Amino acid sequence: MLKLISLLSLLSAAPAMAHAQLTDLESRWLQAGQPVIAFARAQGLPIDIIVQPQDAPDAVPLALGYEAGRCKLVLSLRGNAQADSVLQDVLPARQGMMIEAMTAHEIGHCQRYAQGDWHALPRGLGEPLGTQRGKLTPLAQELRETRREEAYADLVALAWMHGRYPGQYPDVLAWMRGVRAGGDSAGGSHTTQAWLALADGEGAFAGGASPFEQAQVLWRKGLSGDK
Repeated sequence: MLKLISLLSLLSAAPAMAHAQLTDLESRWLQAGQPVIAFARAQGLPIDIIVQPQDAPDAVPLALGYEAGRCKLVLSLRGNAQADSVLQDVLPARQGMMIEAMTAHEIGHCQRYAQGDWHALPRGLGEPLGTQRGKLTPLAQELRETRREEAYADLVALAWMHGRYPGQYPDVLAWMRGVRAGGDSAGGSHTTQAWLALADGEGAFAGGASPFEQAQVLWRKGLSGDK
């Protein structure tokens, strides 16, 4: 059973109350992601925070679902070795920053759901004739659509981190590249390396625009060559 926790209530709760509900690890992940959540809510995104109170050894530590018009940010950290492995090569002092990047990634998914754009191409951008719906196997189509959503969310996370931690941005990008390199094989649902390459170098993200708008620019560029 999932337990719903209001992040704002959590952050204002007395320490004894927070510790009674959450583990130290859960509190640390929620605190690290709080700036992103605050920004997203200020943008009007409908977000609920859910902490799984039971062990979830096979779950993704941080994931996003969408139900009844609301985004569900789900933490599954108890009894879950993946919560440590995803940060195993990160210095302790920088782990909070990477958790913040993961949270921003999920907020990128939330924005796509909330806008009604999930699995949709940007307006005005069409598929090449050879890769239009109906010309791919169902599995290939599903992998392609999921990969594109993961790429957009990666770019939102990078745009957010570029704005918040410009001096540490190369480290965040390198860490994300490492995570993606250790995941799917070529053509898989999380092979976003083509988009990550666009996020490298000076001027990848323009200041002044929101992380969603900044991500959209690079995402469109990557989509033009995605088959």
